[in-house]
Amino acid sequence: MHLKIRVSSLKRRKKNGFRRRMRTRGGRAILSRRRRRESGKGKKRGYKKLRTGN
Repeated sequence: MHLKIRVSSLKRRKKNGFRRRMRTRGGRAILSRRRRRESGKGKKRGYKKLRTGN
């Protein structure tokens, strides 16, 4: 079910998530990774040793 949400409130929610992520170093990495993916450049191979696990 899709509810009509005001665009202004959506913008605020997105911006808040952005601010919260910018506070931490890992959050900045996530943001820059997402931005790079959107620009079509693909992943940078440098952060592979940072992420261990999955």
